[in-house]
Amino acid sequence: MTRFAYLAALVVSLGGLAVLDRRFALAFWADARRTAWCLGIGVVGFLGWDLAGLGLGIFARGDSPHMTGLLLAPELPVEEAFFLALLCYTGLLTWRWFDRVARGGAGPTEPGEHA
Repeated sequence: MTRFAYLAALVVSLGGLAVLDRRFALAFWADARRTAWCLGIGVVGFLGWDLAGLGLGIFARGDSPHMTGLLLAPELPVEEAFFLALLCYTGLLTWRWFDRVARGGAGPTEPGEHA
């Protein structure tokens, strides 16, 4: 069971971000298509960065008993994609929150309503 601990923590964290997103309609609940594109481009871009770093010998996969051992590519664990999604989603929600506060609308909105 410890093999999936890190992946489970990432999934739970993504779920927590989704709850915040739903409550404040910051990203997916404001514009799902644009958010999906934004996160997808971010994750793919960072995966490209990781692959380049791995290819150049700058990055290396560490061993941990808490990781699944499943790889997307040589030396690229599946957990990395979930971590990058978490990173991008956190950045996007933070940006949307600060943008909303700067515009004077810090409270929650109804789903589908643009801030």
